[in-house]
Amino acid sequence: VSRPTTRQPAPSRRSSLEHPLPDDVRWGSMPPIPLGPSRGICGRLGDSTILPEAPIYRRPAYGTRLEADFEFPPFAEDPSVRHRFLPVLLFVVLGTLPLAAQEKSVKPGINKSFRNPDVKQFIERFEREGREIWDQREQTVRELGIKPGMAVADVGAGTGFMTMLFAKAVGKEGTVYAVDIAKNFLKHIEEEAQSQGLTNIKTVLASDTSSNLPANSVDLVFICDTYHHFEYPNKTMASIYKAVKPGGRLVLIDFERVPGKTSDWIMNHVRAGKDVFKQEIESAGFQFVEEKKGIFKSNYFLVFVKPAKG
Repeated sequence: VSRPTTRQPAPSRRSSLEHPLPDDVRWGSMPPIPLGPSRGICGRLGDSTILPEAPIYRRPAYGTRLEADFEFPPFAEDPSVRHRFLPVLLFVVLGTLPLAAQEKSVKPGINKSFRNPDVKQFIERFEREGREIWDQREQTVRELGIKPGMAVADVGAGTGFMTMLFAKAVGKEGTVYAVDIAKNFLKHIEEEAQSQGLTNIKTVLASDTSSNLPANSVDLVFICDTYHHFEYPNKTMASIYKAVKPGGRLVLIDFERVPGKTSDWIMNHVRAGKDVFKQEIESAGFQFVEEKKGIFKSNYFLVFVKPAKG
């Protein structure tokens, strides 16, 4: 004889996640998951993860209640199914946090003087004795190991004095991309290339969020005293990563930032030090190779490589 059964009301579909959670979904117990669109940007739930375009994001304190405005699909009404569904929900809730943070500039207004620069004034500022990269420009090119036929991107080319040296080093069979956000600089580079008879230079107008370089187009990216001007480093580095050929290199030269030793102007102007920039570039997918020393006193020289299977 069958007995009548009482149909239990379906549980609410609004999810409130509160510790303690099952062992397999607690903080720090899940395998690494991607937190952003850029390759190599990953983290582990519960770990502190540096976000290139935001302050360091840390997990909530133990016992923090996370309200997720999320409805389970019909198939997940069974509690046992919900248990398996929780890791996906956590990924959705937490994965959107860094994406939202990336929409904000890490240094608003730092490029104001480069929107419509007076090229003559910047030539006097950039191409002068006493500026390390100018004084050591020839040695810098030698250290880069540029060979004829290579494709090199001078990101943040400015007045183009390094662009011209690169163009001579790669020869007629090579290509140099002069990348900058300032049209005035690019026009000056084009005129200077023509006056020197250099036909292997291509100018590229970058944006605040992208280098706008073609995919898989360059063997070497050179970023000198420019990385700290990236307002959206995560997005810009993602575009640079795509542009570098597998096995290609990236060289970063930027200001040392040492409290008590570095000038107040540099400390205020440059948003972070060497270790932070290094970690941001590694988060974009590049692998650190070495730091070249003995060339500069106020700058550092870091070399990275894009994995051959990247």
